[in-house]
Amino acid sequence: MVLCAGSGSEPSLAGMGSPGEPGLLVCGGTEDLAALEELDEARLLQNLSGRFLQQRVYTYIGDILIAMNPFQSLPLYEKPVSEKYQNHEKGTLPPHIFAVADRAYQAMLGHLATGSQNQCIVISGESGAGKTESVKLLLQHIMHLCKGNSQLEQQILQVNPLLEAFGNAQTVMNDNSSRFGKYMQLRFQRSTVKGAKLSEYLLEKSRVVQQDAGERNFHVFYYMFAGLTAEEKDMYGLLDPSLYRYISGWFRTEDVAECWKHKYWEVRNALDMVGFQEQEQVDMQAILAGVLSLGNVTFQSQENNGALRVSEASKGWLKASAGQFGVQEEELLKCLICKVSVTRGEQIQRFHTQQQAEDARDSIAKVAYGRVFGWIVRKINELLAENVDPEVELREIGILDIFGFENFVVNRFEQLCINLANEQLQHFFNYHIFQLEQAAYQEEGLPWEAITFNNNKPILDLFLAKPLGLLSLLDEQSAFPQATDKTFVDKLNSTFKGNSHFQPCRGYVLGFSIIHYAGKVQYASSGFLEKNRDTLPANIRGLFINSVTPLLSVLFTATVSRTGTLMPHIKAKVLPGTDNNFNNTRKQSVGAQFRHSLSVLMERMYSANPHFVRCIKPNSQKEPGLVDSQVVLEQLRYNGLLETTRIRRNGFSWRPSFEEFAERYRILLIKPDVPLTRESCLEILRSTELKDWRCGKSRLFFKYWHQELLAKSMDLLENAAIIIQKTYKGFCCRKSYQELVVELRAREKHLQEEAERERNRQLELESQAQIASPVPVPRRRRPQHLPHSQPGADSLTQPPVPRPRSKLTESTPFDNFLCSRPCPVLGTEGQTGEEEEMRQIKRGATLRWFRETQAWKVMQDDGAFPGWLHGMISRREAENLLMDKPLGCFLVRISQSRPGYTLSYRGERRCRHYMIEMQPNARYVILGEDRAHTSLTALVQYHRTVGIQPFMETLTVPCEQKGDGDCDYEALKFHTLAPCPANGEKQPQKEQADLNGAPAVSHIQHAGATAVLKDVRFMKSKKCQEQQLSPGEEGAEPSPCEAGVARRAIPRLYPSIRLAMWEIQQFSSHPSNGSYAMLKPQN
Repeated sequence: MVLCAGSGSEPSLAGMGSPGEPGLLVCGGTEDLAALEELDEARLLQNLSGRFLQQRVYTYIGDILIAMNPFQSLPLYEKPVSEKYQNHEKGTLPPHIFAVADRAYQAMLGHLATGSQNQCIVISGESGAGKTESVKLLLQHIMHLCKGNSQLEQQILQVNPLLEAFGNAQTVMNDNSSRFGKYMQLRFQRSTVKGAKLSEYLLEKSRVVQQDAGERNFHVFYYMFAGLTAEEKDMYGLLDPSLYRYISGWFRTEDVAECWKHKYWEVRNALDMVGFQEQEQVDMQAILAGVLSLGNVTFQSQENNGALRVSEASKGWLKASAGQFGVQEEELLKCLICKVSVTRGEQIQRFHTQQQAEDARDSIAKVAYGRVFGWIVRKINELLAENVDPEVELREIGILDIFGFENFVVNRFEQLCINLANEQLQHFFNYHIFQLEQAAYQEEGLPWEAITFNNNKPILDLFLAKPLGLLSLLDEQSAFPQATDKTFVDKLNSTFKGNSHFQPCRGYVLGFSIIHYAGKVQYASSGFLEKNRDTLPANIRGLFINSVTPLLSVLFTATVSRTGTLMPHIKAKVLPGTDNNFNNTRKQSVGAQFRHSLSVLMERMYSANPHFVRCIKPNSQKEPGLVDSQVVLEQLRYNGLLETTRIRRNGFSWRPSFEEFAERYRILLIKPDVPLTRESCLEILRSTELKDWRCGKSRLFFKYWHQELLAKSMDLLENAAIIIQKTYKGFCCRKSYQELVVELRAREKHLQEEAERERNRQLELESQAQIASPVPVPRRRRPQHLPHSQPGADSLTQPPVPRPRSKLTESTPFDNFLCSRPCPVLGTEGQTGEEEEMRQIKRGATLRWFRETQAWKVMQDDGAFPGWLHGMISRREAENLLMDKPLGCFLVRISQSRPGYTLSYRGERRCRHYMIEMQPNARYVILGEDRAHTSLTALVQYHRTVGIQPFMETLTVPCEQKGDGDCDYEALKFHTLAPCPANGEKQPQKEQADLNGAPAVSHIQHAGATAVLKDVRFMKSKKCQEQQLSPGEEGAEPSPCEAGVARRAIPRLYPSIRLAMWEIQQFSSHPSNGSYAMLKPQN
């Protein structure tokens, strides 16, 4: 039966009942299936289908979330909705994926009943059920809850689009199917994220060289063709995409091409945001282009001796691939067509058959792509690693996003590993929901009617048992050189004969069937042994280690861990013939690596508190508003949701021991020294209004909603404690303030009396002087400055008044209200000598950073800086400049205390200051933004059209410099770009002294200051300009002005790539080649 949505109402965020209730029946069905009075498959299906057709895609089963894929965008994930699911009570808002993220985050902080401990969120479901999108939403909400205002949060959010491009592909079941598994560990110190770590599992490398009908290669290949400019395609050696054998299909429509182009720039931005260097990105794309070119190399036998050689039509592709990989063409050819071995000091060369050469070609392509993917994951872990004291204890939230259960027309080795992972997750779910809970009832003597469930432990034993498990037998057969896929199948048939979960295939079909928890799957065993061995052609590792492309050398120098991940290794040149042990029998098979990685994953998950999200696919056509009852019912059955609902309704999901409960909630008794005993627990519970709990022999048993009710009681006490603290601190502060006021008034009165006595004495002296004879008046001493500890009367009567702060200080700490008149610039009157010295050191370091790394980047073509750059000025000075400017006026200033910039913006009634960070990969990012820019000018131009988060304010008019004599550049006037020194010539000592932190030049008076300030626009020196106009002279050394400029990164063997492209076009007869300009070879 198929149900379709009519004109269903918009989803609502209305509450479903009073807090603490498990669920109420609403017009869209029950929001918590555990509250259903009658439990059967028909009632579950009716409830879920009815809610889905009304665009209510989330439903609870106790504390478990059911998420049905809507196959469309819904207004459920905007910022206002996210704000509501922030430390919320479960019963007050409808079910949502944000609620799961909030619950995990609060539990990690220790705000829930379980106390502070590690958490993990397990998202499971078949392919196309919406797991990947659910992970994005979970990550988005957790980062929103952190509110650390650091760039790390934006970097973590950029990891998903990056890994999707390289690890996801279109299949017949899902347009964005994850072809790998990942487990992301978010590390927290208190409530702030401090780092992240990724673990990846079993990338489907075979997809690089082969895709079934209706499927595509990894997304990144299509993104490259759509997003690269014609000049960049020429640089990487890419031609028309229809020429490449490894890419099946093409854009189909212009809309798809435009979408892929947009995705490509998202990937480029993600690489910049996370911190990948530009040369690394160029090398990575050159390797991907080399993989595609290698796939077009074909072979044929020579007529005279039968030896194998590359066909005439594909010689250009071989040359292109060698250039893109950065290796010699002859050496790459040798690795493809023959095998060289050394016996008693003599090299023996054996030529491959055509099939062996094609297998070698495909193996190189698969391993190269797999190493690139593994390097991306390793690089992300390095860039996002936590930078805290090792002794600091960090908590973590793990999010598992792994491939869903698959059953295709043809199922291969990859599907077997994928389905094994899903069997492991189903067993993890069964263990926590059924086995652990029912075992506790039996152990504690609680009356309980056992609930039967589909235990898949025998299926896991069939796969993982030693020495007669399926993977063990696969490794055993892979170790025999003479073994074939047929001998492997025969071994399985004899070993598992009579096993109820294994069925041999009848007839001439080479394969076998496994009865999984989700149904029967037939596997075609062709290629099982070869994929499990994952061999490389001899000498290819040594060839790639010695590549002139640094990234490729790093990829093959690295070693592979037991779980299949790349580990860094010190680079060492490998001589020919010394890497034959790379594929020896000690090398772990793919199956062994996957089994070990699953073991590590399960160990991490069992040590954390789990939260479950079960994703359901409503139909197989990927159509919105359509429910196929049969498809949904099958998923309900094999996921065991009916049994899950029954145990959540009747069972007790939270089971703390007496000691744990008393330790956590003894504060509710409001008395000291509460013993951690059973009697104390009962006394605590009697002081609350909890119902339906049970007491066992050594622990208590609670329903899933009891945790929130107890947390609410704790919050009441915490709020009362805060009020008491606030009142006491206010009393102490008022008392201290009153004492200070009395002391100040007494001191003021004393000073006034002293002044009055002094005045009377002076009057008396003057009256005596009029009577006496004239006497010469002695010279007066110069008045001495009063020490800071004894301020004068004027300073007491007129103390400095700080400027009022903004009401938005909490959310935007750099905001200030704009007053009706300019505010005075703060001085350094209150600073000590050490503080002033430290300020000057930081100032000098920032000036040195700007001169050495930034001046040439922001300089315009005419040698001057843009008008919106105002040098090193303070925040108050910037606000004074923006005071009378229109809304949207802005300027950029150099920070005084750190290497970086600050964007000052004239907002409505206030001035905002946005920090601009320069990342290690030379990209500029406004703190909190998700866009990286190649230059400061590009950042300003971008935000003239796109608003700055969170207020989405756009830059309009730059605050230009007023003219000569501005104070903006006084601190920098000795830091102009000096004439480029000759070889060995040192900088002037005076300039070097200024770079090391000279005092501000505003205190230095000299003639012609106006003229000097006029030239402080960092005009390039004449000598420096002359050197830049003639950089190509033979033997000329690049000037410092030119040496700092980031030259455009290109592949190392770019001329060889261009020559190969020219040869390919000569042989290519594809009609689309006419649209390409003929590339002539260059010397």
